[in-house]
Amino acid sequence: MERSIKLRDKKVGELLLEFSIPAIIGMLVNSMYIVIDRIFIGRVVGAMAISGVSLTFPIGILIMAFGMLVGIGAAANISIKLGQNKKGEAEHILGNALVLLIIVGIIVTILGFVFVEPMLVAFGASSNTLTYAKEFIIIIIAGSIFQIIGFGLNNIIRSEGNPKKAMTTMLIGAITNIILDYIFIYLFHFGIRGAASATVISQGINMIWVLYYFLKGNSLLKIKKENLILKVETIKNIFSIGMSPFAMQLAASLVNVILNKSLAIYGGDLAIGAMGIINGITTMIFMPIFGLNQGAQPIIGFNYGAKLYTRVKSALKLAIIAATSISTIGALGARIFPYALVGLFNKTDVNLTNITVNGIRIFMILFPIVGFQIVSSNFFQAIAKAKISMFLALLRQVIVLIPMLLILPKIFGLNGVWMAGPVSDGVSSILTAVFLAFEIKKLKLQKKTVISSDSEFPPECAK
Repeated sequence: MERSIKLRDKKVGELLLEFSIPAIIGMLVNSMYIVIDRIFIGRVVGAMAISGVSLTFPIGILIMAFGMLVGIGAAANISIKLGQNKKGEAEHILGNALVLLIIVGIIVTILGFVFVEPMLVAFGASSNTLTYAKEFIIIIIAGSIFQIIGFGLNNIIRSEGNPKKAMTTMLIGAITNIILDYIFIYLFHFGIRGAASATVISQGINMIWVLYYFLKGNSLLKIKKENLILKVETIKNIFSIGMSPFAMQLAASLVNVILNKSLAIYGGDLAIGAMGIINGITTMIFMPIFGLNQGAQPIIGFNYGAKLYTRVKSALKLAIIAATSISTIGALGARIFPYALVGLFNKTDVNLTNITVNGIRIFMILFPIVGFQIVSSNFFQAIAKAKISMFLALLRQVIVLIPMLLILPKIFGLNGVWMAGPVSDGVSSILTAVFLAFEIKKLKLQKKTVISSDSEFPPECAK
């Protein structure tokens, strides 16, 4: 109850800081799963190993997608239920979410083992990179259920109003991963298998920690036996909201497949490795923005459910300003210090460095506006407008980007591959701004309706 009062009454700016900073720190540290793996692999194993691991990225995205489908869908529904003071219904959603995460995890693991090699070949693996890619991803698939359950439930921890605990979860897993990377790769010389094993073990520890929190910890919501029975209506509600981030992840996986194919055609294995390094660098920019989204989601969702529309708009505005600042700083850093950033991942292959530096300068040229687009898409998800959220997510990842990946390389070669990203960022941001403007107008009308329809509802409550 105390957390619900805080979401309703505390100043929005202070609330956003309280919720977002732990999430940002957690996501930054969590990004070490990707970044540290590639740094160790690039420095110890070599350029072809980076290319091999980069080819597995679409599969990793698919695994994450299923965690988002259930975890984010359940989290958004739970935030709204808590805003409506319906704790029992929120706990029912939690129980159903856990069962769905287990089922999805098992299905993903089985399908992953069956189709792993055909997928890698379809994704652009060559005779030089297939062995590296397969060694890495088989271990990741074996532990995918840990990631799906841990990630899915951690979203719910944040939605019930405990962002610090959610941050702790990610810190534990990420720090464990970094330590195990050093032990397995540098000390034991396990190579790529060591990096994958470190990731899976860390995710397993994450899962155990999160389950303990909901079973024995000081959580607001508890996992109860009676809530483990699946209900069709609950599943529909979870999937309807979770479908937007799920579709975005599927789209991101598809884009990575097309991207790898284009890179292989116009730049070869080294270009794929370069994209792997660029992804590692951009991950460090995206993760704080995603953390900001995670912090804003329960604030927006709760206050939207409670019909406090001025607080909804305030949270959105502050989140957009913060996200734009993050993406701008990241873009400037990549523009000014590209060789230093690339040098973290590669010290020996000059050709790989040159390809990557050229790519990052083109690819990130419109990054300052990316923060706005990501936060605005997430806003529609937080207020349970799944169709709009899905469209805006797909706009940047599929509707614009894929055609650009197919057209621009034919004109500009490898540079065309890098150019597809900023073109997509620009077009999708403009269209997102149009949708957002219409929604803000609706919120203003809804606020007036709420105030005028209930004489006992004082105007200050709409703040």
